[in-house]
Amino acid sequence: MQEVERSAPTVEAALEAALAELGVSEQEADIEIVQEPRSGLLGIGGQDAVVRVRTRSASGDAAADVDEQAEIAADFVEGLLDAIGVAGEVDINEADGVTYVEIWADDDPDALGLLIGKRGNTLESIQELVRIAVHRVTGERCTVLVDVEDYRKRRRAQVLHRARDAARRVQKSGRQEALDPMTAYERKLVHDAVAEMGGLETASEGEEPERRVVIRRGG
Repeated sequence: MQEVERSAPTVEAALEAALAELGVSEQEADIEIVQEPRSGLLGIGGQDAVVRVRTRSASGDAAADVDEQAEIAADFVEGLLDAIGVAGEVDINEADGVTYVEIWADDDPDALGLLIGKRGNTLESIQELVRIAVHRVTGERCTVLVDVEDYRKRRRAQVLHRARDAARRVQKSGRQEALDPMTAYERKLVHDAVAEMGGLETASEGEEPERRVVIRRGG
């Protein structure tokens, strides 16, 4: 069993780095959040997130019940909407094996657009807050995703389509290809999708928010 520990400004970014080093997908690993990210005063004294990831054994521990996580996440999101004065409906649904806490507009779709942000960055910040809330209650890594007006589901389909198209071009031409900048969650989608195709390797390059995945033939 292999194990690595990595740090980054967010849990997702730290997890991405650890999974890439081990060469496994999230489904093939046991994940422990050693430290949640903490913001310092005026940007001073903050702490990165730290995760410990090990390759999963046949008897890997089961995660906390996803229904419990979803209820905790939904309650947190409802409280967040009330706090910032955004009217919306919060539902829990499952799609493609993933449990989502979904936010839907009541009467102002533009207001919910603010919850998504450029390239989904605001949505990722909300997701990070939800992860912290779930982890504090359950002690387990949050597997529930927050979505706004199905943005994340649509974006997931687009990312997977582009990743597979690019991977096929690299397989055919042998020339490496860099994808557009993505969030840490989306980069993990690319890593997993390309790994399934075989004969290729991926690496994340650049600094946030311009960090992107590069696909190349395997050595």
